[in-house]
Amino acid sequence: MTIRSSFGPAMVTALSSVAALLVAWLLTRADMSSAGGGYDIGHMVLLYSTLPRMATALICGAALALSGALFQQVLRNPLASPTTLGISSGANLALVLAMLYMPGLLGFGRDLVALVGSAVAAGLVFLLGARRGFSPFALVMAGLVISLWCGALAAVLTLLNERYLVSLFIWGSGSLSQQSWVIPLSLLPKVGVIALLAALLVRPLTLIELGEAGATALGLRIGTLRFAAVLLAVALAAFVTSAVGVIGFIGLVAPTIARLSGARRPVEILVWSTLIGASLLFLTDVSVMYLAGAMSDFLPTGAVTAVFGSPLLLLLLPRLKSRHRPAESGVRQAQRRSRPRTIIVVAAAMTLLIAGAALVVGRLPGGDWALLSHDLFSTLGGLRLPRIAAAFLAGVMLAVAGVILQRLTGNEMASPEVLGIGAGATLGVAAGLFVVMEPSVGLQLALASAGALTVLAAIFLITLRSGLAPERVLLGGIALSAMVDAIVGVLGATGDPRAMFLLRWMSGSTYAVEVPTVWVVTLCAVLLLTAALVFHRWLDLLPLGPAAASSLGVSLPTARLTLLAIAGLLSAAGTLCVGPLSFIGLMAPHAAREIGLKGARATTAGAAIIGGGLMVLADWAGRTIVFPYEIPAGLVSALIGAPFLILLIRRRG
Repeated sequence: MTIRSSFGPAMVTALSSVAALLVAWLLTRADMSSAGGGYDIGHMVLLYSTLPRMATALICGAALALSGALFQQVLRNPLASPTTLGISSGANLALVLAMLYMPGLLGFGRDLVALVGSAVAAGLVFLLGARRGFSPFALVMAGLVISLWCGALAAVLTLLNERYLVSLFIWGSGSLSQQSWVIPLSLLPKVGVIALLAALLVRPLTLIELGEAGATALGLRIGTLRFAAVLLAVALAAFVTSAVGVIGFIGLVAPTIARLSGARRPVEILVWSTLIGASLLFLTDVSVMYLAGAMSDFLPTGAVTAVFGSPLLLLLLPRLKSRHRPAESGVRQAQRRSRPRTIIVVAAAMTLLIAGAALVVGRLPGGDWALLSHDLFSTLGGLRLPRIAAAFLAGVMLAVAGVILQRLTGNEMASPEVLGIGAGATLGVAAGLFVVMEPSVGLQLALASAGALTVLAAIFLITLRSGLAPERVLLGGIALSAMVDAIVGVLGATGDPRAMFLLRWMSGSTYAVEVPTVWVVTLCAVLLLTAALVFHRWLDLLPLGPAAASSLGVSLPTARLTLLAIAGLLSAAGTLCVGPLSFIGLMAPHAAREIGLKGARATTAGAAIIGGGLMVLADWAGRTIVFPYEIPAGLVSALIGAPFLILLIRRRG
C-alpha cells in the first residue's frame, strides 16, 4: 500500500474511530468508575452486555465491509453488496417460516435456522449464475431476483400473521444487543479464517483489474476466481446475519467510501474497507446506546446505520471519478435476432387478456369463483376498473423509468427505487401518520408527493456540479434512500400500530385508489411517456459512452438532466398511485431484453407493456387468491415476476 493512497482512508478510519471511542468513553465511564469489589449491577452490565456488544459491532462491521469489498471487486459493480445475493432475505424468510410452521426448530437455535436460509438462497443464486459462467451480470441479477422473492414472501406472511411476527421487525432491522460473550467469541474465529482466505485472493483480484481478456491471457481462471470470492463473501454475510440480523448498508457503503477517499489497488480496498466498516458500525452502535439509553435494546442498530454512513458518502461523492461501464446484457442482446413488432404485439395482446380477466373474474361473498354478471357490472365493475387502471399505469411508468435509468447509467442494477423517490414518498406518509392522527387520503397524497420531490431535488443539487454524472446520481440516490429507509425502519421497529399501516402502504396496494386519482395519473402518464419516446435517440446513444455520445451531437448535461427529470417524475407519479414498489422498475427492462427486444423505443414499449400487465395480474391475484384476505399488488408482482424472470434467464443460459 502506498502512503499517498492510504492517507484518505486512514483519515476516515481515524476520525470515525476517535468519535466512536469518545462516545464509548462517555457511555461507560460511570460503570468503569464504579467498578470495585463485590457485586455491582453496572459493572456486570458493562462486562456482559456493553463490552460484548461493542466487540460484536466491530467484528460484524469488518465482516460485512470485507464481504461487500469482495463482491464489488470480483463482480466489478459498485452497487454489489451482501444483500445483493439475497443472503439477508433468505435468512429472514427462514425465520418467518420456522416461527409460523415449525417453531420447534427455533429450539435448536435461531442462528442455525437463519444460516440454513442464507445457504439455500446462496445456493439458488449459484445455480442460476453457473449457467452463465458466474458472470457478474448473471450473479447480480440472480441475487436480486432471489432477494426480492424472499423479501416479498416474508412480507406477505408477516402481513397475514402480524400478531405473531411483530418481534421480527427488531431482529430484521439488525440488533446488536448482547447478554454474554457467546456471539462475539463464536464470530471471531469464523471471520478470521475467512479473512485469511480472502488475503490469498489479492493477487488474482489485482490481475482481474486488467480486464477479463488480459487476466485470462495471464493464466487466470475467471470463473474459479468469481466462485471462490463470492463463496467467501457469502459466508461472511451469512455468519453475521445469522448472529445479529440484517445490517445491509455497511457492506455497500464501506468499500465505496474506501475508494472515494483514495484506495485504489485491491489490497488497499479490501484492507481499508474492513477497517472503515468496523469503525463505522462501532460508531453507530455506541451512539445508539448513548442516545437511546435503556431503550437501545429495542432500537436496531442496522436500521440507523445509514444515518451515519449516508452523510459521509454524500460528503465524499464529489471525489468520485465518472467512468462508463457498458451494460453487459445490452452487448449480449445485440447478437440476438428478434422481431420486435411481433413480440410487442403478442405482449400487448396478453396484457389485454389479463386485464379483461381481472375485470370479469372474481370471487363471490361466499368465496366461490364466478364471472361478473351483467347486473353486477355497474357495481363491481366500477370498483374494479380504477384499481386495474391504477395498477397498469403504475407498472407502465415504473418500467419506463427503469429503462431510462438503466440505459442512462449503464448499470443493470439501476431502478427508480434506487434513486430514493419511493423512500421519500414513504417518509412523507410516515410523517403524516405520526404527526396527524388520521390523515385523509388527499393529505397522504400531498405529503407523499412532497417527500418524493424533496428527495429528487436533493439528488439534483448534490450532483449538479458534476453535470449529473450517472454514478454520482446513483450513489447519491442510494445514500438518501438508505437514510430515509433508516428513519422509516426505526419507526417500524417501535411496534406502533401505525407502523403496520405504513408497512401495508410500502407493499404497493391499489386498495385506496379512487377515480379522480386515476385521471390525474393518466394525464401524467401520457405526457411523460410521450416525452420519453421523443428523447429515445439519447437513450440509444448514451449507452455508447460519454465520448461517443458527445461526438454524435448529444449535450451530456442537457440529456442527463432531461432524462433524470422524466424518470423521477415517472417514478413519483407511479409511487403516488400505488405506493413504493421495488420490483417492476428493476425487472421489467430486463424482461424486455431477455425476450429479445433491443433499441430504446422497442425496449421502452416492451418494458411498459410487461410492467403494466404484470401489475394488473398481481393486483387481481392479490384480490382473489387468499380471499377474503388481500395481498398488496407490489408484493404479488415480485412473487409472480421473479420466477418468470428466472425462467427467461435459464432459457437464455
